[in-house]
Amino acid sequence: MSNTPDGPEAASNASSDASGEAAIDTGAEADIEPDDGSPRARREPKRQCAVSRDVLFKAELIRFVADPEGHIVPDLKAVLPGRGVWVRADARHVALAEQRKLFARLLGKKSDQTITVDAGLADRVEKLLLDRAMGALALAQKSGRIITGFAKVESAIGGDNVEALIVASDGAEDSLRKLKQAITRRFGSSDALQLYRSFNGVELDLAFGRTNVIHAALTKAEKKTDRGDGGFLNAAERLQTYIGARAETEK
Repeated sequence: MSNTPDGPEAASNASSDASGEAAIDTGAEADIEPDDGSPRARREPKRQCAVSRDVLFKAELIRFVADPEGHIVPDLKAVLPGRGVWVRADARHVALAEQRKLFARLLGKKSDQTITVDAGLADRVEKLLLDRAMGALALAQKSGRIITGFAKVESAIGGDNVEALIVASDGAEDSLRKLKQAITRRFGSSDALQLYRSFNGVELDLAFGRTNVIHAALTKAEKKTDRGDGGFLNAAERLQTYIGARAETEK
């Protein structure tokens, strides 16, 4: 899911390396300013990534602030007070921001506060995103929106009530292939349903409070005004995008 704006505003300063992959600009961040921490600034629909300097929608970014002791903390909801630095919401960009000491440069240049980034920031962000997604998954189950078990999930795909699939990242590839075949038979393409593979079997067991959960499906809400998924779709999308685990589907 990419909502990167078109036009000059979204123009990137990145170039391409020999492999054809966009290279992140290593230029000085002199023209990048943290937000001023005001409610109005946090409500702005777009911000600039401190690493790539791309202007993106806030849903594609993570905000970071310094706590009272000067330690950098992720502000996933973009509600914490203080000046904030925005970074593209994937592990690679967060790790680069830490390596290049961008937080200290951007938040410390107008403050006497010593800015500290504890090692492993990208991993801590991933853990926070994982915890939020697992919590939302548990809420979706409590609301009756979850089906578990290969046979039940495969049968549900044949109907019209499945919104997304959740398959353990360490599950058997053969069963995943069969589910994709079921999706293709029902919809004509295996990518007709969103597939999340950001959780391993142990994590799914913890989220559902039971053992040996490998396959699950999120069913559609009964009413358009009743999401009832506990925020799972949003949380799972953020996690999957962050770790680069978007499932490839057969065409």
